[in-house]
Amino acid sequence: MNIFLYGTLCHVPLLEQVSDMGVGALAPVPARLADHAVYWAEGEGFPLICAQPGGTAQGLLLRNVTTECRARLDYYELGFGYDLHEVEVTLDESGARETALVYFPQEGLWALGAPWSLADWVREWWPITKHSAREVMRGFGRRDAHENARHFTMIQTRALARALAEKEQIPCTLRANFGLDEIDVTGEEDSHAGFFLLKTYRLRHRRFDGEMSDEMSREVFIPGDAATVLPYDPVRDRVLLVEQFRMGLFGRGDRHPWCLEPIAGRLDGGEDAETCARREAQEEAGLTLSGLEKIISYYPTTGYSTEMLHAFVGIADLPEEGSRLGGVADEHEDIRSHIIAFTRAMELLEQGEINNGPLVMSLMWLARERDRLRGAA
Repeated sequence: MNIFLYGTLCHVPLLEQVSDMGVGALAPVPARLADHAVYWAEGEGFPLICAQPGGTAQGLLLRNVTTECRARLDYYELGFGYDLHEVEVTLDESGARETALVYFPQEGLWALGAPWSLADWVREWWPITKHSAREVMRGFGRRDAHENARHFTMIQTRALARALAEKEQIPCTLRANFGLDEIDVTGEEDSHAGFFLLKTYRLRHRRFDGEMSDEMSREVFIPGDAATVLPYDPVRDRVLLVEQFRMGLFGRGDRHPWCLEPIAGRLDGGEDAETCARREAQEEAGLTLSGLEKIISYYPTTGYSTEMLHAFVGIADLPEEGSRLGGVADEHEDIRSHIIAFTRAMELLEQGEINNGPLVMSLMWLARERDRLRGAA
C-alpha cells in the first residue's frame, strides 16, 4: 500500500528514524493532494491536514510500504489522534495519479493555526523531536501507542532537556575535559516508561589513570529539566513560598510530607527556562513577575538523576501577607502559598523547617543580593 506524508515525516531524518529504513530503501517521491491544505496545530509543534477547496497539500509518497514499515508509521501517528483515510494524490514529476493512505487528524482535537512550514519546523522543533521520536519508537512492540500520547508532555520535556544539553558550553578549567567519546555504552533499555522514565545503561568509562573502567550497570532517573523561582518584593522585603504534598518525603517516611518550596515546574517542549518560570508563577501563585534574576543552572542529584534545575528569583508585588490556594487541577496540584517577611523565611531556614534544597539555595543567594535588589527598587 502507498502512504502520502504531508508533515513532519517529510523531514527525511525523522522518516528514517521512525521507519527504521534508509531513504534509499524508502524512495519517497514528491507528490501533492488537491483540495487540501496543511496548517500548524494552534499552539503546538506539529501540523494538521484538512479539506480546502482549491488548496494543495505538498508532501511525499511512499510506494509499496512494507508491513513492518507500515506498522512503525502507524505506531508513531495513530496513537496521537490520527486516522488513516484513502485519497488520490498526484505525482509532481509525471502528473500521474495514485491511491494512497493519509494520516488525518481526528475532528475536534486541535484548532488550525498558521499555514504549515516544514522549514520552520525543522529549525524550531527538530532539535527536540529527534529525541522525543527516539523515545516514542523505543516503545514499538513493547507498549501501546496511546501510552505515548498520554505521557507526551513529559516525553517532550525529556527531549528538550537533551536538546539543551547538546547546546550547553560549560567550562572545564578544573575538572577533566572528558567527553562522551570517553564512554563506551554496551547496552541501554527503558526500565520504566511512564510519566517519568527510568533507563538502565551498561557502560564503561575513562578513568583518571587513563584506563577504561570495568563494565557496570547503572539506573538513571530521567525527569527532564525544571525551573524554580522564588518571588521577592524588594520594597516590602517579603518572599512567597509554596507548600504542597511531596511523594519524595512520603516515600522516605517523613512524618510531615508537606514541603515548603520555591515555585517550580517542568520546561514544556520548546519552552525556555525564563518562560517556564513566569508561567509557573502565574499558575501556582497567580503572580505576574516584573523581573527575573538568574541564580544558576545546576544538577541537584548527579548520582542517579538527569534533572537540571534553572533557578531564579522573581521580582514581584507582594502586598498581603498570608496564604492562598492554587495549582493546576488536571495536574493534581494542591498548592498553598505563603507571603512572609524575608527575616521570617531565614528563621524557618535556621530552624530546619525549610529543608528543600532549591529553596535553601535561593534564600542564601537572596541573602547575598538583597541589599542590591532593595537599592534598585
